[in-house]
Amino acid sequence: MADPRAGTLAEPDDLVDVPHLVASYYNLQPDPEDPAQQVVFGTSGHRGSSLDAAFNETHILATTQAIVDYRRSQGIDGPLFIGRDTHGLSEPAWASALEVLVANDVRVLIDDRDGYTPTPAVSHAILRANAVSTSSTTGGGSTNGGGSNAGAADGIVVTPSHNPPTDGGFKYNPPHGGPADSDATKVIAARANELIRAGLSGVKRVPFATAKQRAETYDFLGSYVDDLPNVVDLDAIREAGVRIAADPLGGASVAYWAEIAERHDLQLNVVNELVDPTWRFMPLDWDGKIRMDCSSPSAMAELRRFLEETPEFDIATGNDADSDRHGIVTRDAGLMNPNHFLAVAIDHLFGGARPAWPATARIGKTLVSSSMIDRVAGALDKPLVEVPVGFKWFVPGLLDGSFGFGGEESAGASFLRFDGSVWTTDKDGIILALLASEILARTGKSPSQRYAELVAEHGDPAYARIDAPASREEKAKLAALSPDAVTATTLAGEEITAKLTEAPGNRAAIGGLKVTTESAWFAARPSGTEDVYKIYAESFKGPDHLAQVQEEAKAVVQAALS
Repeated sequence: MADPRAGTLAEPDDLVDVPHLVASYYNLQPDPEDPAQQVVFGTSGHRGSSLDAAFNETHILATTQAIVDYRRSQGIDGPLFIGRDTHGLSEPAWASALEVLVANDVRVLIDDRDGYTPTPAVSHAILRANAVSTSSTTGGGSTNGGGSNAGAADGIVVTPSHNPPTDGGFKYNPPHGGPADSDATKVIAARANELIRAGLSGVKRVPFATAKQRAETYDFLGSYVDDLPNVVDLDAIREAGVRIAADPLGGASVAYWAEIAERHDLQLNVVNELVDPTWRFMPLDWDGKIRMDCSSPSAMAELRRFLEETPEFDIATGNDADSDRHGIVTRDAGLMNPNHFLAVAIDHLFGGARPAWPATARIGKTLVSSSMIDRVAGALDKPLVEVPVGFKWFVPGLLDGSFGFGGEESAGASFLRFDGSVWTTDKDGIILALLASEILARTGKSPSQRYAELVAEHGDPAYARIDAPASREEKAKLAALSPDAVTATTLAGEEITAKLTEAPGNRAAIGGLKVTTESAWFAARPSGTEDVYKIYAESFKGPDHLAQVQEEAKAVVQAALS
C-alpha cells in the first residue's frame, strides 16, 4: 500500500538528524553476537544504519582490516582506489577506512578534488590501472581471469546506493573491477566479525591526518569523463542538439554532469546541484521514506514535473547516490519502466549501433528482468544469457568482451566500448543515461517511442513485484528449494513449461524459484532483510492475467514449502 504522501517533498519530521547519525557512528558499539549488528555482505556490500548499531566505526575498521588481510592472502599488492558518495555516513566511514589502509602500508588513491566518486568511476579506474599493469608485466592476472595478482589494483566504494539517508554502505571491488563474489565477501565478513569479537585486536590504524597526508590522489572525474566518447556516441548527441536535463539526485555524479557538458560541448544542464545529507529536496518514495531510487515514479516526481513544465529540454535523466543506476524521463511517456529501457537499449546497441562488437557478443539479463528482452534478442538473433540476481554474474563476460551488455531489472547496467573492450564491470548509470540521448539523436525517436514500436512488434507485457509473508524458516527453505517440490502443472490457465531453481544461463543457484509458461512467468526469492519473499511476475496477456499469475504464484510457493 503506497503512502498517501508518496511523491511529495519531505517535511521536517522526515529528515534524519545528521549530527546524531554521525555521533552514533562513533559512539554506539555493536553486539558481536547479534546477527543484526554483525558485518554481512549482501549483493552490494555491507549496509546498515549507525542508529541501529549496524554501520559503525567498529564495523568499518574491522571490515577494512579484513579486506587488507584478504588482499594479502590473494597476493594483491597494487594500489587501492577508494571513493565515497554523499550519504551522511560515507565520509566518516571513508576516513576510518583510510586510517586502516595506510596503517597497513596499502598504497591508497583518493579523489584529487577531495570530492564524491561514483561507483562506475571507481570500476573504470581499477580496470584502467590493471590494463596498464598487464600491458607492461606478465602478471596482473585478475583482470583477465587468471595469472598473478602482483601489482593488481582493486577498490572500495563507500555507499549504500539508493538507500535512505540513515544508512551507510561499504563494498569491495577486487581487481576485476566489479562487485566482489561470495568467495571473497564470505571470507571478508567472517574475518571482520572475528576482529569485532576480539575487540579490534589485530586492526592497525594511524591518525586521520597522517593517513590523508600519505594517501595519493587520482583524477577520477577527468579519467572517466574524458574517456566517455569511447563508449557513448557523444558526437551524435552534440550534432543533433539533444537538450538534456540531468539530475544527480544529490548524489556522487553531481560534479560529473557539469564536466560532461563542458568538456564535450553538450546542451546539458544540471537541474539540481544541491548536496544535502538529509535529502530534504527529494520527494518521498512509495512507502513514505526518502530514498534516492531513480527508477521510482514517486522518488522521481520532481524531475518528471520539471520536464513536463520546461519545454526547452528534450529528455531528463536521474542517477542514484552512487550513480550506478539510471532513470530515464521522456516527454511522451514520463519515467520509463527500467525493463522497458533495458529492452530499448539492447535493441539499439545490438541492432547496428555498435558494428565493431563481435558477432558473438551476448546479451546478459537477470532472471527477474522482463521477457521482452528475450523477444528482442530473438528478433535480433543474438545469444541471450539469463543469470541469477546480482551484477557480479556479468563481470566475467564484460571483462573478456563475451557480453556486450549486462542489465538488471532494478535499473543497473553496463556495456562495452565501441571497440568491444571492457568499459566498467560494475553498473554505470551515467552511460545508460547518456545512451538514452544517443538513441534520441540517432533515431529521432525518444526511448519510450522506441519501446512502443517494440510493443507493436512483440506484445505488451504487464510486470510487477509484490511481497508475501514468510518466516525465517520458510525463507531458508525457499532459498534451497528443488524443482521437484513444485507439483503444479499449470499456472493461470497455461501449462508450466519450466520450473527453475538454477539460472539457465550459468546453472548457478537462484536462491529461489522461477516458473514459466508460454506467455507468463513468476520468480520467488526470499528477502534478505524482512520476513517476506518477493514475487516478480510478468504476463504478455495483460494486467488481469498478471494478477492471476501473482495469486497462483503464492499458492504454488506455499504448496512447495509445506
